[in-house]
Amino acid sequence: MAIDPLRPDPAFLAFWREYHLCTLTTHRADGSPHVVPVGVSYDPEAGLARIITNKHSTKVANVLAAGPAGARVAVCQVHRGRWATLEGTATVNTDPAAVADAVARHAERYERQPRPNPDRVVLEIALTRAMGASSLSGPAPAPVDESQR
Repeated sequence: MAIDPLRPDPAFLAFWREYHLCTLTTHRADGSPHVVPVGVSYDPEAGLARIITNKHSTKVANVLAAGPAGARVAVCQVHRGRWATLEGTATVNTDPAAVADAVARHAERYERQPRPNPDRVVLEIALTRAMGASSLSGPAPAPVDESQR
């Protein structure tokens, strides 16, 4: 189901605020996909998804190789029958204030402060498309007590 990434419904946004690891898909120079696990913070008001990472990572190299306009990427998260994907154009931001903001957003979503990293940068994805399971439309599902499984 297509969703406006800048105006998501409450259930879609709530899913992106839950604790879930995601995957980031970038493209290598030969066009093949490079898929890695990442933490993502979603900011529909700014039209961005943010990923903190090391400036020497393959994902950063793939984004930089696409040129100054950025690289087309996708981030996806799955939990049982629920899934959501955000797509857009990624760029690398090295500005210390932007990195600090992304670290704070990551710490809030993932309920822990990332370890210090002097080589940290933020991949900023300018969002152009979103989609998700139809179960993300309408009221959010009741929480599941994982200890009962």
